[in-house]
Amino acid sequence: SRIGALQDAAAQWQDRYKTLAAAIDDGRKDAAKTLDAAVAAELLPLKLDGASFQTVISQLEASQWGPNGTSTVRFEARTNNGMTPGPIDKIASGGELARFLLALKVVLESSNDPRSLIFDEVDSGVGGAVAAAVGERLARLGQTVQTLVITHSPQVAAKGTHHLRIYKTASD
Repeated sequence: SRIGALQDAAAQWQDRYKTLAAAIDDGRKDAAKTLDAAVAAELLPLKLDGASFQTVISQLEASQWGPNGTSTVRFEARTNNGMTPGPIDKIASGGELARFLLALKVVLESSNDPRSLIFDEVDSGVGGAVAAAVGERLARLGQTVQTLVITHSPQVAAKGTHHLRIYKTASD
């Protein structure tokens, strides 16, 4: 009788878990649509013409279910028209990856918690209008969160409000 009661309780909790996991999955799907649209709006100004960004939500095997639900989230990208999207870290070059990250940071920055973001040469491999667009996004981030940017680009530096020049010298 005790075993039967425990089996019934386990089944009830498993049903409850599945209900909660389904709610998490629905929330992820809704958030993914919003995120994908917001990031897409940032790609053209960052000179990622022909690029796309998508959030892929995949169901996990039952043995992998856990406190984070029954699905996993992965970011995929395409950097040129005609390419098949793939994992963003495998598809994008260093400069493209930095700009995708910047787009994500700009889109996701809504926290009122005090914090700092540090970008170390997020503009590497870009220049001209692309660097100016990167600088504009960084300046926008700087309006709501302390942002430290390490750059060699005058277009990016021009968007900063405070500047430090750091250089090295040779000595004994």
